[in-house]
Amino acid sequence: MKWMGANSFRTSHYPYAEEVMEFADRNGIVVIDETPAVGLNIGLLGISEGTDPKTFSTTNVNNNTQKAHKQAIRELFSRDKNHPSVVMWSIANEPASQEDGAREYFEPLAKLARELDPTRPITFANVGDATYKLDKISDLFDVSCLNRYYGWYSQTGDLPEAEAELRKEMAGWEKKFNRPIIMTEYGADTLAGLHSTFGLPWSEEFQTQMLDMYHRVFDSVESMAGEHIWGFSEFQTNMGINRVDGNKKGVFTRDRKPKMAAHSLRLRWTNLTVTE
Repeated sequence: MKWMGANSFRTSHYPYAEEVMEFADRNGIVVIDETPAVGLNIGLLGISEGTDPKTFSTTNVNNNTQKAHKQAIRELFSRDKNHPSVVMWSIANEPASQEDGAREYFEPLAKLARELDPTRPITFANVGDATYKLDKISDLFDVSCLNRYYGWYSQTGDLPEAEAELRKEMAGWEKKFNRPIIMTEYGADTLAGLHSTFGLPWSEEFQTQMLDMYHRVFDSVESMAGEHIWGFSEFQTNMGINRVDGNKKGVFTRDRKPKMAAHSLRLRWTNLTVTE
């Protein structure tokens, strides 16, 4: 992180070891501290029946889930409240915040978080399907944290179209809420050593070009307060048709060798300037 010029991370998608938090304290790293509430999205998990997923229901995410979620918030806040590196709490990653029942589920959680710590802002990582037009809960929070993959999961390989959609999305959030925006996930799977003069998806060139496109958009948005690429390094996942021996979106390989994108990020992050 120091080599890249990075100064922040989100504990996606669960609390990190206390040693990591202490390291962040000592090294001036800014942390968005997140509960282990990931998977509150039946449609995203691909296990819904029919075309109309119902995440918030008696058989899926229900009152028992909410009770456990509240306890996870209490435990995280109790453990990490005295870490100066923690500047914001994230109480969920990519929930189905566009679905009916989302507000009834999250409103008590947001209230609890504010009661436990009235000094820090609260947020959640918003999933791509829950656009600024469809999301039902973002007004309960203080910062808009967005996970977006234009150019990868949608508009795949078509960066001009992806840029147009990203600009429209960012403008929508900025107009709806007069507050900071952080892009908490963006990136493209990349096979280390795969190169393409055409910048084809999965190549190191495409990953670099896609990140450059996102940064061009970020730099034009006044509300942008931060950017967290997904991800720092490759990691293992369940096998699937969208996974080649794990998640390859890391700008470093699993053994921490930099891809082209890591060098591009280093150039950007070590030359950022602050404007008034």
